[in-house]
Amino acid sequence: MKYKNGTGLLLIGLLLLGCRTLLAQDSTVVNLTLRQAIDLSVKNSKQLKNNRAKIDEATAAVREAKDRRLPDFKISGSYLRLNNPNVNFKTSSGGAGTDSNNVKVSSALYGIANISYPLYSGMRVQYGIESAKYLEQAAMLDADNNKEAIIFNTIGAYVNLYKAKAAVDLVKENVEQSRQRDKEFSSLEKNGILARNDLLRVQLQTSNVELSLADAESNARLANINMNIMLGLPEKASIVLDSSSIEAPGDVAAVADLEKQALENRKDIKALSLRQKSAATGIKIARGEFYPGIALTGGYAAADIPGLLTITNAVNVGIGVQYSLSSLWKTKAKIQQAKAREQQLLADQEDLDDRIRYQINEAYENYLLSRKKIEVYEKAITQATENYKITRNKYNNSLVTTTELLDADVAQLQAKLNHAFAQADAMVAYNKLLQSAGLLQSAKK
Repeated sequence: MKYKNGTGLLLIGLLLLGCRTLLAQDSTVVNLTLRQAIDLSVKNSKQLKNNRAKIDEATAAVREAKDRRLPDFKISGSYLRLNNPNVNFKTSSGGAGTDSNNVKVSSALYGIANISYPLYSGMRVQYGIESAKYLEQAAMLDADNNKEAIIFNTIGAYVNLYKAKAAVDLVKENVEQSRQRDKEFSSLEKNGILARNDLLRVQLQTSNVELSLADAESNARLANINMNIMLGLPEKASIVLDSSSIEAPGDVAAVADLEKQALENRKDIKALSLRQKSAATGIKIARGEFYPGIALTGGYAAADIPGLLTITNAVNVGIGVQYSLSSLWKTKAKIQQAKAREQQLLADQEDLDDRIRYQINEAYENYLLSRKKIEVYEKAITQATENYKITRNKYNNSLVTTTELLDADVAQLQAKLNHAFAQADAMVAYNKLLQSAGLLQSAKK
């Protein structure tokens, strides 16, 4: 096929450029520190967006409660078409009524404006504002508490990706060693020095390690996708972690001190305390229905009935009192309901205190265990490495079987994996302890 004026070459060039662009998009590489990952997760969290909407709702509820202090202003008016009614005016000047059959009324027009300013309502308005403010502050604390949970989940996801990538690197290294061993053993088998079944065992071991590598790579890809979704990154982006972000755990305070700090810093405790105050205020609101409502009132009326009556400048000002006698027997149930809500929240507070104490003790024990594992696995790496060297020497001198050599190799790989995982798990355990004490957010600023 021939192309004129270089059109074909231009199309081919554009296609190649498009392919390179797609490849670049598919292979986006993102260098990411733990601090950056936390910032992205907080920014893109669906849960925090929901919390912000709840805060806006609570803020609007405060404004609504404050608006109840403002006067009510109502305007009404009507225009009426009438039939031919019988109009009979009765006056006191003759003791008898005056027939006004000559008056013809066919329509009527009137308008009324009323304003009412509350002076006293059993303090229900003031207590309503107070209760709404408590709930607004509780909603803000809920958002802060969820933010801590998101930070911890991000740390966990970051560490899981680190562990998955570390497993890939270690298994890759082991695959290379296994393949090199296959070459050595194959050469020995060709020279009649090694039995055929021993070579097959070695090759089978290499196949198993290659399967382990495929599994590790799959886990790493899934962990990478999970991080991308959590952080709002392109799904196919490849995250490059900052290994220095997997920091060594620091020293921690005693359990009793951590429990004390939790009571001072945990946002869920503070939020529940505010809800208790709101419930206590709800009891006062219910009791306020025992009292009458007093309001300053004013109004204006105007009417026009053609041929009969015209009213203008009918202004009235006064004080109105309203009291519902049914509140004497209906309000008691409302008070009981408000008290029951308060008791529920008090029980929730006690339950939360117990759960926090357990969480701190559990996190503390897990943290101590993670540090102990690091120490043990460091020794295990040294022992497994030395054991493999000795076993290899013995094998070269026909003192151990091929199976024992392969077992020593697997033990060496497992020790390295256990140590890498233990370091990452210790970091997670440390941050879980901080979260349990309400210190995680301040520690990550």
